[in-house]
Amino acid sequence: MPIEKIDELKAIHISIQDEIESRLAEFDRIRKIGDDKAIFAELVFCILTPQSKARVCWAAVENLLDKNLLLNGESDQILGELHGVRFKYKKSEYVVEARDKLSIDGKIAIKSRISRFSDVCDAREWLVRNVKGIGYKEASHFLRNIGFGENLAILDRHILKNLRSLGVIEEIPDSLSRRRYLEIEIGMMEFADRVKIPMSHLDLVMWYNEAGEVFK
Repeated sequence: MPIEKIDELKAIHISIQDEIESRLAEFDRIRKIGDDKAIFAELVFCILTPQSKARVCWAAVENLLDKNLLLNGESDQILGELHGVRFKYKKSEYVVEARDKLSIDGKIAIKSRISRFSDVCDAREWLVRNVKGIGYKEASHFLRNIGFGENLAILDRHILKNLRSLGVIEEIPDSLSRRRYLEIEIGMMEFADRVKIPMSHLDLVMWYNEAGEVFK
């Protein structure tokens, strides 16, 4: 395990710990007081993020909210707001399909769907199996962003790059099967325990290490 890189990671953690805790508190507030629209917005953000920049995707979500399209727009209307989002044609369809899947009598009811799970891993499995465009990374990201998945690994390219440089994984896999995802997640949890950085913080520290900011 490369000691210098670990020391660097710990130093970053100390320097941004207050910012991380503030962001995690925001996520927790969404879980506690956020309505279905706010929670669905986080899901849409995670549907949009694969191979796209996080800030671009969140800007698209904000546009959808501002124009009252998130809960009411057709796929072509949603498509028109996905500026800079890769694979936007498919993703606009995924948003509408997810909205339909998570609605009861025409009203979005995602909060009740998620809150029925007492185990976050069960919630993640349900999302992966039932929401098109959501894999293990996206489901973990969504659950973390609504204050329900702080110990899940969000294995995007930034995190995988850090895990490789820290010796947690030998190489970045070309693709992630369920089995491989969970293996790496366990390895990341064990690493977090060894370096005494909470799992909920470690993801944001690694993201900061690559992107230079604490975002979503």
